[in-house]
Amino acid sequence: MIASPHRRLARPRVHPISYRRARDFIATHHRHLTAPQGHTFSLGLTNHAGMLLGVAVVGRPLARHLDDGLTAEITGLATDGSRNACSVLLAAAWRVARHMGYQRMITYTRADEPGTSLRAAGWTTTADLPATPGWDRPTQPRTSHGADRIARTRWQVTIPDLAHEPRRVRRPRRRRETG
Repeated sequence: MIASPHRRLARPRVHPISYRRARDFIATHHRHLTAPQGHTFSLGLTNHAGMLLGVAVVGRPLARHLDDGLTAEITGLATDGSRNACSVLLAAAWRVARHMGYQRMITYTRADEPGTSLRAAGWTTTADLPATPGWDRPTQPRTSHGADRIARTRWQVTIPDLAHEPRRVRRPRRRRETG
């Protein structure tokens, strides 16, 4: 059977990938950050031929005060520039995290980035964070990882809060007339 020239190609698919494969992809394709240290799970987006288009690495929040056991953080996200790849990976990571029992997911962007993919996936901004002098301290020297001295924006997505959702109005049942 001959394939039609107008036949649409299969949609890209999201699937779990190894941490090593995700790290390698981020090291090759991310614009300004190095690959994250550790993960809870990683997702990959592949095209119909099995070529990796993007990855999302999810782990515990780096900020200790946000690590409540119910919050996950996207610590690494990189794509090859494919259309909608970021939004697809963000939405998929949130679906997986929700099924694992997480109630909130956060991530950060540089303040000069618009966050279009995050908005498209249903995320909202929660904080604009000023630039920090870095993690290096005299008592505990650390190396820079690329995000120091840059203002950032924190984004989050959460499960719906049932206490604040409007309740449905219950209509009284009509009584049957017996005759």
